[in-house]
Amino acid sequence: MIRLFRRPAMLCLLATLLASGAEAQQQPPRPAAPALAEGHVALGREIATLTGVTSIFDTFMPQFGQQIRKSFITRPEVTKDLDQVLEALKPELEKQKQGMIDLTARYYATAFSEPELKDLLAFFKGPVGRKYLQNTPRILDAISVETQRWTANVAESLMTRVRAEMGKRGHQL
Repeated sequence: MIRLFRRPAMLCLLATLLASGAEAQQQPPRPAAPALAEGHVALGREIATLTGVTSIFDTFMPQFGQQIRKSFITRPEVTKDLDQVLEALKPELEKQKQGMIDLTARYYATAFSEPELKDLLAFFKGPVGRKYLQNTPRILDAISVETQRWTANVAESLMTRVRAEMGKRGHQL
């Protein structure tokens, strides 16, 4: 799991989800295509790319092929043909990836006005923004490790307390 946090896109996505709190639990509506100017969407795309959010889709591309190869593991005679088919399908898969990048850009364009996106771009291209992007993976890795420790400690402490309280009521757990 920590390996996933090393990916910049996952880090930015995690940071976004953590920052949005309860709102992240709700399904956001898909952005309406006609309501957004292409320049507005282009700014959203630039933010998503600059922050590494869209690179998450790059990590999925090899996984799709690996998953399909696993399903044919008992048929080694099809390996050569399967590899050729997967290679031939790469442009189609790239088109699918671009569709997700476009959708991601629309989400940013829906969440932020054009001036806000321009301000964000200026921030991320500036020295503090670059430092933020550079340090976020390390910070989120550390938070991930500490969160795992914290959840283990809380779970153990809670179980100890529950056992003690249940023991007072005559129940042995």
